[in-house]
Amino acid sequence: MSRTDVTSNSAMTSPSHPGCRIHSAHSVVSDDALKQAAALPTPNLSDAMGKIMPACVALKPMHRVTRPMVGRALTVRVPPGDNLFAYKAITVARPNDVIVIDAGGVLEQAIVGEIMTTLAASRGIAGIVVHGAIRDIDIVSTSEFPVFACGYTYRGPYRDGPGEFNVPVALGSMPVAPGDLVVGDANGVVIVPQADVDSMLSAAQRIKEREMRIVEQIAAHDYDLTWIDQAMRERGYIG
Repeated sequence: MSRTDVTSNSAMTSPSHPGCRIHSAHSVVSDDALKQAAALPTPNLSDAMGKIMPACVALKPMHRVTRPMVGRALTVRVPPGDNLFAYKAITVARPNDVIVIDAGGVLEQAIVGEIMTTLAASRGIAGIVVHGAIRDIDIVSTSEFPVFACGYTYRGPYRDGPGEFNVPVALGSMPVAPGDLVVGDANGVVIVPQADVDSMLSAAQRIKEREMRIVEQIAAHDYDLTWIDQAMRERGYIG
C-alpha cells in the first residue's frame, strides 16, 4: 500500500524556484515494509546494501532509545540556523513520516528543540533527523520521541527562510530522496532508497537470521573458527 503526501493548497501555490520549493511526494514504501524494517537493526540493513552506501556517522540519537525509528522521509532543506521550513514540514507531515532536515551540518545554532519535538510527537510523526544541531537536550534526552542530530547547543534558530521540502537532500555524504525508507536506532540512521526497499529488507532479514545462528553457536561452544585461517591463507597472510 503506497501513499501520497499532500501539502496544503497555500503551499502548492507557493513560488517554485531554488530556495523556495515545496512539493508533494509519493512513496512506494508500504506499511508492511515499515513493520518489517522495525525488526531489523541498522547494521543488518547496511550490510544488505553492501556496506558501501554512504553513512552520516555524525548523526547520533539525542533521545532515550527504547524503540527503532522507522518511517518515510519527508525531506527539508534549510539555511544553517533557520527553521521556518522545518516548522512548515511538521504541519504537513503524516504519521509514519520521518522529517529529515538538511541544515548543512552546522552546530552553531539549533534547528529543533523542545517545542518542535513535542509538536511533532503530538501529530504522530515517526521522528526527526537533523543534519545540524538541536537544543533543549535536557528535555530531548529524556524523551522517547526519536530525534537524531549531529550535536546540540543553547543558541536558537531564526525563522525567516528560505527553504525547500520534498526535494532530494544530503546529510553529509548520505543522500535522501523524498519517500525513502528511514531507519534509526542506537547505531545511527540508515536510508534505504525506496526502489530497493523490498529486496533490501529480505536480504537484511537473512543476515539477521545468520547472525542469530552464529550467536547461538557461540553460546553452545559450537562456532567453527577455521574460516579465519582459511581467509588469511587465501589472502596470503599465512602459509
